[in-house]
Amino acid sequence: ANLIGADLSNADLLSAFLYKTDLSKAILIGANLSRAILNEANMNGVDLSGANLRYGDLKTTNLSGSNLSYTDLTRAELSGADLSGADLSNANLQGAVLLNTQLDFTDLTEAKFCNTVMPDGQRIFKDC
Repeated sequence: ANLIGADLSNADLLSAFLYKTDLSKAILIGANLSRAILNEANMNGVDLSGANLRYGDLKTTNLSGSNLSYTDLTRAELSGADLSGADLSNANLQGAVLLNTQLDFTDLTEAKFCNTVMPDGQRIFKDC
């Protein structure tokens, strides 16, 4: 599907199947994407601030340059995702899996980690 630049603010996309969808530059502020399947999606430059991505499948998703501030990524699967240049300030990453994830120039200010698997396989328990 092609949803480039779409405004889906506050949309309820609970368990949505968006595999390989192009959502680049889309606006998903406050959207509910809990349990959504977004693996291999292009989400470059997306605004997901305040969105719910709990238990989301974002394996190998391109989230470079995206705004994920205040986003709930509890137990999200982010293995192989590209988060370079993303804003994850104040995001909740408790229980998230970040194996082989690109985090270059990513803002993790005040991000919360608890039982989070980092790109190098190390588990972080600092916010438990």
